[in-house]
Amino acid sequence: MVSPGLGWGRGTHVVRPRRAGQDAVLRWEMALWARQASLWCCLLNTARAAGFPRRLRSCGSPARTCREFAPLALLPAGKDGVLWRLQACRHASVGSCFAPDSAKDGSFSPLESNLPSPVKQEQAKVETLPDLNAKILNEDWDDIPPSSALEEISEEEAVQIIAEPILPLQSTTLRDYVDHSETLAKLVHLGVDLSQVEKRQKAGQLLLTLDFEKDIRKILLFLKDVGVEDNQLGPFLTKNPYILGEDLEALETRVAYLKSKKFGKSEIAQMVSRAPYLLLFSVERLDNRLGFFKNELGLSVKKTKDLVVRLPRLLTGKLEPVKENLQVCQIDLGFQRNEIQQIVYKTPKILTASKKRLRQTFDYLHNIMGIPHHMLTRFPQVFNSKLLRIRERHMFLAFLGRAQYDPAQPSYISLDQLVSLPDEVFCTEVAKASIQDFENFLKTL
Repeated sequence: MVSPGLGWGRGTHVVRPRRAGQDAVLRWEMALWARQASLWCCLLNTARAAGFPRRLRSCGSPARTCREFAPLALLPAGKDGVLWRLQACRHASVGSCFAPDSAKDGSFSPLESNLPSPVKQEQAKVETLPDLNAKILNEDWDDIPPSSALEEISEEEAVQIIAEPILPLQSTTLRDYVDHSETLAKLVHLGVDLSQVEKRQKAGQLLLTLDFEKDIRKILLFLKDVGVEDNQLGPFLTKNPYILGEDLEALETRVAYLKSKKFGKSEIAQMVSRAPYLLLFSVERLDNRLGFFKNELGLSVKKTKDLVVRLPRLLTGKLEPVKENLQVCQIDLGFQRNEIQQIVYKTPKILTASKKRLRQTFDYLHNIMGIPHHMLTRFPQVFNSKLLRIRERHMFLAFLGRAQYDPAQPSYISLDQLVSLPDEVFCTEVAKASIQDFENFLKTL
C-alpha cells in the first residue's frame, strides 16, 4: 500500500503480489511516465540555458528540481486501482534529464539501462527535440540590463531626466491646465483672458470639456460671419465663454430672428459686439424684451429698434432696475410720460443709471441751478455727467456772474456747453477766463 497524500517516495512502500496481466500494464505505465518526465526535464534544461541558474541552485540538486516541477502521478488500472511508486519513477526521470558524466562518452547509467526498451525509444525521441530557441532567449535576456530603483546614476544622466508636471485632479485656476490642453492654448493665442474666464461660474469646466477643432472652430467662424472683428474675438469670448457650448443651429436661428425684425447686418454686429450675451437669449426672450420697451415707453417700432441698437444690453440685463428708474423719473423727478420718452430715447443709459445718482443730479440742476423740466428734457445728456463737474463749473460761472441758463436772456449758456466741453474750451469760450483762473478758483473750494 501507499500512504495517501505522499509523493516522490516519501511514503512507506509495501510490495504485494501482482495479479496476472499487471506486469504488462505496469510496463506500459512506466513507459508513459518516463516520456512525461523526459519532456518536463527537457523544458527545465531549456529554462536553465535561457538564464535561470539561480532557480536551479535554490533547489539544491537536479533531482530536486525535477521533483518540484514534475506532477504526482496517479494512474488507475483495474477495478482496485494501482498507485505507482513514484520514487522509482523519480530516478528514471532524473536519469533522462541530468545524466552523469559517464553518459557523455556514450555509456549509460544502470538506472537508465534497466528501463524497458519502449522507454528508451521514447527518451531518444524526446532528446532529439529542438532547443526551443534557447539561443534567442539568451540573446534577448542578455540585452536587458539589470535595473533597480536604488541604482546610482551619474550627474549627467540625472540632468537629462525630464519630469513631466503632474496634472492636478482639481484646481482653482486654468493656468495649471494650459500646458496640457490644446484648446486652452489656442484660446490664449486668440486673446482670451483665462484669468477672467475662470471667475465666471462653471466657465473653466466648460472649456476643459471642449475640443477646439470639433466644438470651437465653428463658433468662431459663425461670429466672424455675424460681424465680430478678428481682434475682438478674444475679448468677446473672455466676456462670454458660454457661447462656445451653444448649439450652432440655435445661434443661427436667433440671428435670423433679428434680421426678420429689420435689423441690418451692421446693426446686428454692433449689438452682438457690445452685448456679448445677446445670442444666448432664445427667440422668445428676445421678442419679449423688444415688446416690453415698445409698450412700456410707448415708442414706435423704429424708435424701439434704434434704442436697443445704441444700448443693446437693455435686451440682456435685468428688467427690474429699468422699471424702478422709470418710476423714479415719473414720481420722484416729476417728468411727464412724453418727457420720459424723449429723455430715454436720447439718453438710453438713464434706464440703467443709479437711482441715487439720478436724484442727486436732478436736485442740483433743478433746485439749485434753477433748470426747469422742459430744459432738462431737451438736454437729458446732463444726467450722464458727474455731479462734481457740474457743481464746479456752475460755481465758477456764478463767481464770474455768467451763470445764465435761460435761452430767452442774453449770455445764455446751454447745458450741453456746461458739461460736454473740455476745461480749456469751457474757460476760454464760455467763462471768458483762463484755465489758470479756473484752477485757482477750484483751490478755494
